[in-house]
Amino acid sequence: MSAVQRHAVVAGAGIGGLAAALALHRHGWRVTVCERAAGPTAVGAGIVLAPNALRAFDTLGFDVTRAAGRALPAAMGLRRPDGRWLSRADTAALAARFGGPPLALHRSALAEALAAALPATAIRYGAAVTSVDDADGSPVVRTDAGDLDGADLVIAADGIHSPLRRQYFPGHPGLHHSGETAWRTVLPAAAHPTGAATAETWGRGERFGVVPLADGRTYLYATAVAPEGYRPADVRAELLRRYGTWHDPIPALLERIDPAAVLQHDLYDLAGPLPRFHHGRLAWLGDAAHAMTPNLGQGGCQAVEDAAVLGRLLAGTRAEDVPAALAAYSAARCARTDAIRVRARRAGRVAALSHPLAVAVRDLAVRATPARVTDRAMAALFDGFTLPEGTETVPSGVSTRW
Repeated sequence: MSAVQRHAVVAGAGIGGLAAALALHRHGWRVTVCERAAGPTAVGAGIVLAPNALRAFDTLGFDVTRAAGRALPAAMGLRRPDGRWLSRADTAALAARFGGPPLALHRSALAEALAAALPATAIRYGAAVTSVDDADGSPVVRTDAGDLDGADLVIAADGIHSPLRRQYFPGHPGLHHSGETAWRTVLPAAAHPTGAATAETWGRGERFGVVPLADGRTYLYATAVAPEGYRPADVRAELLRRYGTWHDPIPALLERIDPAAVLQHDLYDLAGPLPRFHHGRLAWLGDAAHAMTPNLGQGGCQAVEDAAVLGRLLAGTRAEDVPAALAAYSAARCARTDAIRVRARRAGRVAALSHPLAVAVRDLAVRATPARVTDRAMAALFDGFTLPEGTETVPSGVSTRW
């Protein structure tokens, strides 16, 4: 480690940006996180951390269960609108196969815990990063609250509409609309029985998900094939019209939603891969690097993997070696993340089928899929996270309790 403390500026205080800041902080970097929001916010919905993301957090010495709670669903699977199961796996079997089951929690709880693990002065709110100049040499980070210079590294964790991606990849085609819109909300505790199953229900061009969170609340999400920009005037009426006759407990849960707390976003991914995830001393991470649809539940998980790999590659570098470390980061992450982006897009197309015959064939195929095939598909996601060989572990003396 160099005698002078290295300094990293992170654009964006989402899950990926905060995880990257924590990874670097654990290895002795000074970190400054620039966030456009005026302060911490509880806005958001649920996130499911798959076993690969939980292992990535372990490499940062971060105990997710301290933020999440420990309540787990009894099972996970796919259903039809009449309630019939298409596929189902119990939590114990997932834990035995992959070292632990997926863990669902509120995004704001995870963000709050990550922020608490950083120095109190690390996050600057109300400071949206608008551009980065001279990323090849001595980066100057432009924000709407003033400029920051002297950084050894800049991390673009500035989201799906990343201004820094547009600045440095002006020829990239940008985002691709999936043809679907999504609604998300979280219901208070006791809205759903403790230990109930996590289930996604597939209809004709419509889906509905019920995810018990580890703190006792319930995360609901729904998707529908709809034109870009579609926004119903009455959210509750729209959801009841689409899903109100589906199996229990969906109708009862819909009656409990607060329309003002329902988020709606059209679903996008990157139209094509970025050629690399770095430029000089600037690195892209999470949605800014590889935005993907949520059909595999891997968007946030891949951001956490990015953070773990990036932090590990930069752990022992001198300031002059940062560009080489970022090139190694690109080499380690581009292929895996793009393969998952493409796989998520394909999965979404299958789930969004609407023709009755196509839906019948799809459902039959899901039910007939051998368990070994499903296991192999999950293994490619959950067992695919690796750290570059020969890199450090969390430094001695750094507590894994925060």
